[in-house]
Order: sequence, then structure tokens, then C-alpha cells
Amino acid sequence: MLINGFEIGPRKNLIFADLSEANLSGANLAESNLTSAFLFNINLAGANLSHAHLSGARMVGADLQRANLAFAQMIGTSLFSANLERADLTGANLVGAFLFDAKLGSSKLSGANLTGANLMSADLSNADLSGANLVGADLDGANLIGANIDGANLFGANISNATMPDGSVVPDATVYIVA
Repeated sequence: MLINGFEIGPRKNLIFADLSEANLSGANLAESNLTSAFLFNINLAGANLSHAHLSGARMVGADLQRANLAFAQMIGTSLFSANLERADLTGANLVGAFLFDAKLGSSKLSGANLTGANLMSADLSNADLSGANLVGADLDGANLIGANIDGANLFGANISNATMPDGSVVPDATVYIVA
């Protein structure tokens, strides 16, 4: 499949590719290199992006519902207002990623590295964050109702105004206790 002059498929080199607005739902992009790609409002619902390189990609408003992003490299990726509901991000590297207002309900983030990630106002309801690294992450105003945070490292994370798994709201807090 050819989109905007770029061959779409597994293990493809799509560095700096502009695939904004494209409909790639269900596409297989496993192990592809999409570093610094322009993916604004792209439809990748149900797509396979496992082990893909998406660091620095701009995925504002992207539809990634049910997408497989397991072990993807997403360092500094911008996912502002992206829909990642029920997506598999197991073991993904999201260091410094921008997930402000992202929808991550019922997503799998077990073992993911979210160090320094911006998750302000993100919906993480019923998400699996077990064993995730959230050191220094900003969860201000995030919704964590029903989320599994067993074994997650929240050291230095800002959880001000976040709704915790039990439904309680933390008015103003940064975590400095390791359980």
C-alpha cells in the first residue's frame, strides 16, 4: 500500500513521513521506523505497531483504539488528545511522551516506561499500569478509577487533582514514598 509516496507495511523506513489524516486502521506496521513522523489525526485503530520506532512522532488526535504498541519506542512522542482506549502498550518506552488529555481507558501499560511523561487530564480508567515506571510523571487531573497500579513506581510523580483507583481525589501531592 502506498500513501503520500510512502510504502506502508512491516519493517518500513518512514522517518519524517507525513501520513496525517490517513486511514491505516488494521495496518501492519510492526517494527517500522516512524521516528519524527507527522501522524496528525491518523486512524490506526487496531493497527499492529509492535516494536515500532515512534520517538518524536507527532500523533495529535490520533485514533489508536485497540492498536498493538507493545514494546514500541515512543520517547518524546506527542499524543495530545489521542485515543488509545484498549490499546496494548505493554513494555512500551514512553519516556517524556506528551499524553495530555489522552484517552487510555482499559489500555495495557504493564511494564511500560512513562518516566517524565505528561499525563495531565488523561483518562487511565481501568488501565493496567502494573509494574509501570511513572517516575516524575505528571498525572495532574488524571482519571485512574479502577486502574491497576500494583508495583508501579510513582516516585516523584505529580498526582495533584488525580482521581485514584478507589475514586478518591488527591488535592495537591507529589509521591515521594515507595511502597
